[in-house]
Amino acid sequence: MAMKQKNKASDTVPSSSMADIAFLLIIFFMVTTVFSAQKGIDFALPKEEQETGDPTEAVHIVVQPSGRLLVDNAPMNMDEIQGYILPKLQVNANKFVILQTDDEAAYGDMIDVLDELKQANVRNIALPTKEEIASWGNY
Repeated sequence: MAMKQKNKASDTVPSSSMADIAFLLIIFFMVTTVFSAQKGIDFALPKEEQETGDPTEAVHIVVQPSGRLLVDNAPMNMDEIQGYILPKLQVNANKFVILQTDDEAAYGDMIDVLDELKQANVRNIALPTKEEIASWGNY
């Protein structure tokens, strides 16, 4: 009597649907992943019809590399900025403040000055480029 051999189990892993499974996993992770968006500094850009202002009439703040501040060419501490600007804002609520930061100055110092200006409710803050500063000359 001849015995019929049973089908032997294959020793290979079927990979025909492996690509489908990988594709579905990629789609699943893409859909379920939460992306966090970091919020930066909130700036409101001026509208075109708004007057640009004259740099000679603006309050000019320079942040130096050492962390020192020059406000209208006079040395000033961080806590004195609001006391200096508030009377000027009472005269003209749309007073421009030009915040110039030296290339070597710490980023945190500029942010501290911006925070002080926001607390004083300054509406018009300008962060000029090097070209704009050079075009003013010695105002």
